[in-house]
Amino acid sequence: MENTDQLMRNRSKAIRLIGIANELLAMARELEIGESPSAILESLAGGAEVREGGKTTASQDHPIWVELARQTYEDRRRRTKIFRSEELFGEPAWDILLDLFIAAKERRRVSVTSACIGSAVPSTTALRWIAILEKQGLLVREADPGDARRVYVKLSARGYAAMLEYFASASRSVVRLDDGPRHVAAAR
Repeated sequence: MENTDQLMRNRSKAIRLIGIANELLAMARELEIGESPSAILESLAGGAEVREGGKTTASQDHPIWVELARQTYEDRRRRTKIFRSEELFGEPAWDILLDLFIAAKERRRVSVTSACIGSAVPSTTALRWIAILEKQGLLVREADPGDARRVYVKLSARGYAAMLEYFASASRSVVRLDDGPRHVAAAR
């Protein structure tokens, strides 16, 4: 049992490292071609600039948020495993949004089939939630130009901005992103 748990932890760490490596490779490529970080974030958010309180969402982005999203997704899977019940903790729309947010941060595409699997519910239920999220303007579908049978889904600009807002407010309860060391020293 311990070996299985250790194997799962190692696999989870390896997946995270692959995501980080992919992100570093993408950054290196962007530096090589001279694309600015704000343009990169805007393209991740669907090319739209969203303003909140006078700031753009892109300027409020923080690397810790994808880690919080991964942890949230893993926590949801852990509850199902420990309580041995998928019915108790079902929330497919949230699982889909988490999966798409993580994918956007890792710069990878998610097929509709993968989104269905990631939601941990039957395909028909997942497809219904994908349609609802699309109708709400939180995600968009894109046809695969290389394979007419495949369709990708990604967060819309509105969906990406909402996820940023969610994790920005969630992270403030864990880490004060706005306060630097000077504020900590002043509080003493």
